[in-house]
Amino acid sequence: MQWEFVKIERRGRVAVVRFDRGDKTNALSARLMTELTQAADSLADDTEVGAVVLTGSPTAFTAGMDLRDPGMAEIGQLPLAERRKRLAVGPKLCAAWERVEAVTVAAVEGFCIGGGVALTVACDWRVVAEDGFFRVPELELGMNMSWNSLPRIANLVGPARAKQIVILCERVGAEEALAWGLAQSIAPAGGSLDDALALAEKAAAMPPVPVKMVKQAVNAYCNALGHAASHMDLDQFALAQTSEDHREGVRAFLEKRPPKFTGG
Repeated sequence: MQWEFVKIERRGRVAVVRFDRGDKTNALSARLMTELTQAADSLADDTEVGAVVLTGSPTAFTAGMDLRDPGMAEIGQLPLAERRKRLAVGPKLCAAWERVEAVTVAAVEGFCIGGGVALTVACDWRVVAEDGFFRVPELELGMNMSWNSLPRIANLVGPARAKQIVILCERVGAEEALAWGLAQSIAPAGGSLDDALALAEKAAAMPPVPVKMVKQAVNAYCNALGHAASHMDLDQFALAQTSEDHREGVRAFLEKRPPKFTGG
């Protein structure tokens, strides 16, 4: 399958999925999210693949959902049924990556923000460059953190730190990410892909069927209440988009100033 922004490279039993929009932010447009979902679906049941590495551009994983993407910007003006359909692109993306049977490793270079964090926590492991960081700014934009990601984040770092990451919107550097359980290892700057490949090759060298059994069992245990906790976050997102605080948050972001929230 040919995509505009996504490429898949095979290295033995490891598949490398690279997404790159060719700009500084590598933001997740509606088209890019659809392509990444299709890439995950194409690998989901591939018995020749023992591990998958997901990586962004050489300088940035992603700035998260593209607020300037016309396909996303017009969502607030659509009827509710169509709005819910459009907003489902993010949850579907993360669910597709979680469904991949092989071990998945996200290689994070530079910044990984918002929807990028949601995407990486849908993978099994994360390798972050020493100068890289994670950040979830959704609340600063007057939105909730959706894409069914809150249970996944809480499973990794615990409830208190999950609240800290999402509510305070502060960046989590590589050292913190490792100490908190958000990352498995830290790579030299520019080396996250190489280290992620080394980790993926170790997983791919193990007997494939038992590996998939272990992944399935761990995910089933950890995600047993995930759907119950997050099944409404898409509708919460749709509701938050109608608020004045969301409009103010986006205006402030685009105007590069602190937002002034009123609860409206």
